[in-house]
Amino acid sequence: MGEAKRKKKPASKSGLTAKTADKHLLYQRAVQDPETDIEFLEQVFRQTNGRAPLSLREDFCGTALMCALWAKSDPKRSAVGVDFDEQVLEWGKTHNIDPLDEDEKKRITLLRQDVRHTVTHNFDIAVAFNFSYFGFKERADLAEYFESVLTSLHKDGMLILDHFGGPETQEELIEETEHEDFSYIWEQDLYNPIDANTVNHIHFHFPDGSEMKDAFVYDWRLWQLKELQELLLEVGFSKVDVYWEGDDGKGEGDGNFTRQTKVEADPCWNAYLVAHC
Repeated sequence: MGEAKRKKKPASKSGLTAKTADKHLLYQRAVQDPETDIEFLEQVFRQTNGRAPLSLREDFCGTALMCALWAKSDPKRSAVGVDFDEQVLEWGKTHNIDPLDEDEKKRITLLRQDVRHTVTHNFDIAVAFNFSYFGFKERADLAEYFESVLTSLHKDGMLILDHFGGPETQEELIEETEHEDFSYIWEQDLYNPIDANTVNHIHFHFPDGSEMKDAFVYDWRLWQLKELQELLLEVGFSKVDVYWEGDDGKGEGDGNFTRQTKVEADPCWNAYLVAHC
C-alpha cells in the first residue's frame, strides 16, 4: 500500500456513529456538489446554443439528488433519472423527490433500467457523473451506452461526463477529508496497468471511533481522456471538448473549468468531457 494520508480528527459533539449514520446522506455531503454541476451545465449549454437547457437525463442517477435540484432550479425544467439499483432509487425518492412540491415532483421521472437500453428522447443534456460510466470496462459496452445517449438527445444536445486522472490515480493510497461530524476516506486499493482496472473504496469514520468500512466499493476501468474522445466521435458525436479545472495557486483545484486543448500533466486532475451532437 502507498503511504496513508491521515489527519487528526477534531473534537465533535455530534452523536453520529457508524450505526446511526446513513451512508447515502454521507455520500451526498462528502462527494456530490450538484449545485456547482448544474451551474456548469447551464454555462456550457448557453454559451454553445444561446439558450438555457431545460431537459436533463441523469444516468447512473443513484439517489437522484441532481434531478431534484434541477427541477427546483427552474419551473420549466424536467429531469429523468436512470439507475439499475432499485433500493437506491427508492431511497432517493423518499429523501430527495418526495420533499419537493407537487409541481416539481411532476417534472421528475425515475426509471429502473440499464442505461444502455433506456428509450427516452429529446433531452438538452445527458450526464453521467461521479465517474459511474467507468463501470463499463469493455469498449463495446461503453460504445453501446454512448450510442444510446446520442439517440436520446436534441440535435443541439450534449452528453457531459466528469473525469479524473493523473499518476496519483494509479497509486495505492488512502486520503482522509474531515467534515464536522465524520471523516470521508477515499482508498485506492488496486490499479492494474495492463488492463487499467482499478478498485476503490469509500469508508466513513466517526468521532466515537466507529467506522463504516466499504460503504461504497468501485470496480472500474480507469479510462483515459483520449480513449473517450475517440469513442464518442466514433459513435456519432460531432465534437468533444475537454474542460479542465484551474489551479488555486496552492496546488489544488479551484473549481473553475475552462475549455482546453493543452495542459500541464498534474499528478491528479479533474475535468469534464462535453460531447456535442
